[in-house]
Amino acid sequence: MNPKVLIAGAGPVGLTLAIELARFGIPVRIFDKAPAPTDKSKAVAVWARTLELFDRAGLAEPLVAAGVKVKAANIIAGTTKIARVAFDGVDTDYAYALMIPQYDTERILDTHLRSLGVTVERGVELARFVDTGTGARASVTRADGTAEDIEADWLVGCDGAHSFVRHGLGMAFDGDTIPAEFILADLRISGDGPPVEELVSYWHEKGVVIFLPLPGNRLRLLANMEASTGAEAPEPTLAEVQAIIDERTPGGLVASDPVGMARFRINERKVADFRSGRVFLAGDAAHIHSPAGGQGMNTGMQDAFNLAWKLALVCRGEAHEQVLASYSSERGAVAETVIKESGRLTKVAMLSGHFEQAARNFIARHLFGLRSVRSAAAGILSELAIAYDGGPLNGGHVRGLNGPLPGHRLSPRGRDLIGAGPTPRFALFADESSAASAAIIERHANLLEGAVRPAVAAGGIWLVRPDGYVAMSASAGDWRSVGDYLDGLTGNEPIARGAEPAHSLPA
Repeated sequence: MNPKVLIAGAGPVGLTLAIELARFGIPVRIFDKAPAPTDKSKAVAVWARTLELFDRAGLAEPLVAAGVKVKAANIIAGTTKIARVAFDGVDTDYAYALMIPQYDTERILDTHLRSLGVTVERGVELARFVDTGTGARASVTRADGTAEDIEADWLVGCDGAHSFVRHGLGMAFDGDTIPAEFILADLRISGDGPPVEELVSYWHEKGVVIFLPLPGNRLRLLANMEASTGAEAPEPTLAEVQAIIDERTPGGLVASDPVGMARFRINERKVADFRSGRVFLAGDAAHIHSPAGGQGMNTGMQDAFNLAWKLALVCRGEAHEQVLASYSSERGAVAETVIKESGRLTKVAMLSGHFEQAARNFIARHLFGLRSVRSAAAGILSELAIAYDGGPLNGGHVRGLNGPLPGHRLSPRGRDLIGAGPTPRFALFADESSAASAAIIERHANLLEGAVRPAVAAGGIWLVRPDGYVAMSASAGDWRSVGDYLDGLTGNEPIARGAEPAHSLPA
């Protein structure tokens, strides 16, 4: 079967994209060169905004059931608590970080995808591809030596940091490598350890060590070390991990039963454009960065959410292809900010030198003493603060309206989910329905829900995208502006490129 969309890579990003497209009725094929799903824990944090978006497909509940809810993040220097950022004040039904091993995340997503009639084709490798101008032609090979040519309207590379698709496009993966080495270990900790329900980061003159709770009463340890030279360094040993714990924490902690131990370096890289003609990149194929804040997998899955509804509308003939131009500018701005700020957080945590560390600790303690800073940090870590300011799909806004600006998230709390169901639809929010609103809905039945929802605030109209971000707002009764915006989506007006950075993390 030749699909509308062909997806290379069946990790969390590829699976998310396939699920979204399949539930929107778009024929899709997804393959991965690995013969089986991962059995490694890999990325373990799923943040609130990602869970909100998964909720539309009914996936938030099984993910939450398989994970551990982490309700705060702590920074400790010696025996002094520098900061505690609680997530319980953020405006979401998922006021926590969900810690779940990647193999469980992939298992849940894969099971759901099969329920939609799509099976991942494993042991299948992309050999070559070409953009024909009206589609993408791909040649794949299987482990048994057989080959197949596949014609699709679109190809999406979700094939990781060493992406074959990115290399095939000849795209530069610009950036740097942080000059340090890191170790990772999933293990058990006994003694007077960090609270099992919270993330704890210990700042020490020799480096940082971080503990993240995992299911099964395990903790993930992350720590930096001096970069090794010469031959590739061996995997860390339990003795090496214990020595770091003894050195950088207040003491009394004993590590045991390690699994998944690894040594790695951090690269910060990004492509200039997430699209080339009929081919897109998403997730690690387009951007990689420090694991600080646990943003990586979430950023990639939100690439998929962003792209899916746009591709679905275009594949269904319900929106002009120019809508797809917004994908790279919106998600590229988010990735650029995540790279910058996660790298900055890593460098701050790794500061060496007595004076530099004392200054850092003093500033951080006083900054995080401010409620506004703690609130901003919680919103950013949870990714609820992500916005597409200046994005090419942002329409007009009426000053003085109480409500989110174009490009900003509309909280789903207390509302029926936007973007749920078998078709990607925009939602209208207004004080009341009218003959004019009914005419708009009738004219744009392929883009809009069938009824007007209660107003976000008095005196205005809000048009909200299928991914829950505001498209535009207008004064009450100004249905002509709403119609003009929707006409633009169907091709009567061009949609310009360009976007501003999406959010900023505090130092």
